Amino acid sequence: MSRTAVNCCGVAYLLLVAGASELLAQKPPYDVFPPAEPPYYRVRYEASNKPGELVYPVNYTVWIPPGVKTLRGVVVHQHGCGEGSCKSGLTGAYDLHWQALAKKHDCALLSPSYEQPEKADCQMWCDPRNGSDAAFRKGLADLGAKSGHPELARVPWALWGHSGGGHWAGGMVLLHPDRVAAAWLRSGVPLLKAEPGRTGIKVHALPDAALKVPMMCNLGTKEGVTVKGDRFSGVWPANEVFFNEVRGKGGLVGVAVDPLSSHDCGNQRYLAVPWLDACLSARLPKAAGDPLIAMPTDKAWLAPPTGTEAAPVAKYTGEPLKAAWLPNEAMAKAWTEYVKDTKVTDTTPPPAPTNVRVQGNTLTWAAEADLESGLASFVIERDGQFLANVPEGGKNPFGRPIFQNLQYSDTPTQPLVPMQFTDTKAEPGKKHTYRVIAVNTAGLKSKPSAEATPAPAK
Repeated sequence: MSRTAVNCCGVAYLLLVAGASELLAQKPPYDVFPPAEPPYYRVRYEASNKPGELVYPVNYTVWIPPGVKTLRGVVVHQHGCGEGSCKSGLTGAYDLHWQALAKKHDCALLSPSYEQPEKADCQMWCDPRNGSDAAFRKGLADLGAKSGHPELARVPWALWGHSGGGHWAGGMVLLHPDRVAAAWLRSGVPLLKAEPGRTGIKVHALPDAALKVPMMCNLGTKEGVTVKGDRFSGVWPANEVFFNEVRGKGGLVGVAVDPLSSHDCGNQRYLAVPWLDACLSARLPKAAGDPLIAMPTDKAWLAPPTGTEAAPVAKYTGEPLKAAWLPNEAMAKAWTEYVKDTKVTDTTPPPAPTNVRVQGNTLTWAAEADLESGLASFVIERDGQFLANVPEGGKNPFGRPIFQNLQYSDTPTQPLVPMQFTDTKAEPGKKHTYRVIAVNTAGLKSKPSAEATPAPAK
């Protein structure tokens, strides 16, 4: 049995609830790559046919920062609807940029991957009341036991979601406001009141506690803001309703319109990661198990939801409860840059690469991403002189070139790009020395790594 409905983003899709089990029976489980070896851990749950439980299989992969003694939270990177987006979730925990955010705050980085067939009902997982809430919390407990960090089941959450993942992340705020430090909703929001045309979607209640959770509604201008009548033009009306409901009651919610993109994620991570960093810095308790700290509001700034200028609360001339809420001056400055051209300023270079090894003519190394701007590429030096850029030209159809490349739902491509380079022009018999320099997406270079020479032949 099937019928047409409009999803959380205002996009028409096909409901195949009754046939979901048949669709799943026709397809094998997702190929699960890359492998989850420490510091990565993974659990997978099969689909359930019990009422109220998750009707799709799901993988949860978590990255634990090496050396962390006690986790203070978990950053969740939630993909969107559709088979392609669901599969892209398999690499979310391997994203170096999101790992930098998690590591700074002693947090785990978790990425789910729901095995939703292409034409099946996304609401059966992106509405957390349909079993994904319970599966997620079970996953945290099981991954905590597997990784030796049982506190993972109790720590606060910082949620990021795209499209149906935004619906899910917002829904989790409404269901568990005391657990959520902050939520970034990219191109998807939960439904707070019945709306014409949005059938098949259950309305959420808006508890008072959810008004204290910082949230950001983020979408592309081509999703109904300046471009109307497009496939994704229903995204802005849905976001507008959600924003008005939450902000109208004093909720700490903002709007950031991407001036370049549509339903893809564009350059949003260059605002999302610093924004979540600011929220985690303000809200995470020092001791695991303690309640979240209330988000400070005395330094907030306000801005028109679709405007480009922000002002301190005391100097804002518009209606405060119709204005986008921004936590502080630094985030207001970043917001104004993002909504104009997405070029968020960064003045901090990335960390220098480490553990450079040379085996024969092949170099390998390790590197951490710059918190503000991630990693774009590496410069290889031989004997103190420039040798090569790795990669020669970055690829990212949705925004700034990124070393790991990006899929539609803001996750690295498969197979993962290795930190590796082969010097095909090395002089035989000559002992060369090599250094590696990291370059972030703002073009800033790290200090060079320590010099490395080829390992002695065995």
